Amino acid sequence: MLKIKHGCAALALALLAVAVGFAAPAQADTIRTGQQWVLSMLDVAPAWQVTHGAGVTVAVVDSGVDGHISDLTGQVTQGPDFTGVATRPSSQDWGVHGTWMASLIAGHGHDGGTSGVIGIAPDARILSVRVIPDRGDPAYSAYEHEQESRIQGSLADGINYAVASGAQVISMSIGYSTASTLVRQALLNAYAHGVVVVASAGNSGSSVGTYHDGQAPESFPADYPGVISVGAVNSSGSVAGFSSDNLSVQVAAPGVSVPAQGRDGQYWYVSGTSPACALVAGVAALIKSRYPHLSPHLVAQALTSTTTGRPASGYDSQVGFGIVDAAAALTKAGQLAGAVQPKPATVRDDANFGGGPAAVAAAPVRPRNRGELIVFAVLALTSLVLAGAAATRLAVLRR
Repeated sequence: MLKIKHGCAALALALLAVAVGFAAPAQADTIRTGQQWVLSMLDVAPAWQVTHGAGVTVAVVDSGVDGHISDLTGQVTQGPDFTGVATRPSSQDWGVHGTWMASLIAGHGHDGGTSGVIGIAPDARILSVRVIPDRGDPAYSAYEHEQESRIQGSLADGINYAVASGAQVISMSIGYSTASTLVRQALLNAYAHGVVVVASAGNSGSSVGTYHDGQAPESFPADYPGVISVGAVNSSGSVAGFSSDNLSVQVAAPGVSVPAQGRDGQYWYVSGTSPACALVAGVAALIKSRYPHLSPHLVAQALTSTTTGRPASGYDSQVGFGIVDAAAALTKAGQLAGAVQPKPATVRDDANFGGGPAAVAAAPVRPRNRGELIVFAVLALTSLVLAGAAATRLAVLRR
């Protein structure tokens, strides 16, 4: 996770080594073997029998994605650079983190797909939206001293651009220590357009002593309502020591020594809640590919209700509701998509208030015939005469 910390006058980017956790080079011929535990833990193979993510665009709102690497060729659309810095995409320090993440979401491998990184949704497309530079970016020092409003505005612009460009999923392996009204508004716009938003929970560990309850500080955008916040686990399913322990966490995914391809074309084992976020975004892409009209709320429900490694209490602040299961989540999404959704009530200030004639049950009494109406009229007239006589007698008695 690329993390931005709140400084005295601005937000500063943390060291990439801290943000990702650990990043070490790997041999190309060991990558697919090294991925197997990740794919198995997420139960991806059965989900691939249904969909590979075709028709879905995942916006990687990050430090940029190099679409020329072997395992992403032909799948990346370059969006704008909202950072305000002048670093060119040709620089080897541009898009380091974002390229790793994109390969985990939609990598298709190479040599016929048998080598290199295979992403969770290998047929999905990637929209690169750059909102933050990497630590090694030549312009990092200038960016570090930008005003907080400027940096948060860049993120909001990136989210809005992704929505306007038709992304169905937004993946944000980034973190800010403060909230922003602009970003919140951008997220509301995303939800209104049915976009699923996934973010990394943070790499602050338990941070015991940071707060009175011993939990890690909140990280935004993971802590905004509606965002699917992802924690990290290792190959045994145990929570990673660096994964932030706070109540924003909803689900967990592999985040320790996860193979990814870098913008240098080499392969790396990356660790952090960043890769965990990207992997879950890939699962969300599979769901949106098969059920494109499923709302973000129901996608989140499909993910959180079908987890493995679920805590004994059903939820905890380290792994949320448990580790994402792609196949089970896809099946649950199908059930939710097939369920009849109740229509919201409509209030109308007219004669049809309450739902209109169609919503009013038929009268339980049958209509009267003409003879019955005459009898009822005579009875009513008699009642009026008797009532008048009684009133007259009462008046006489009073006098």
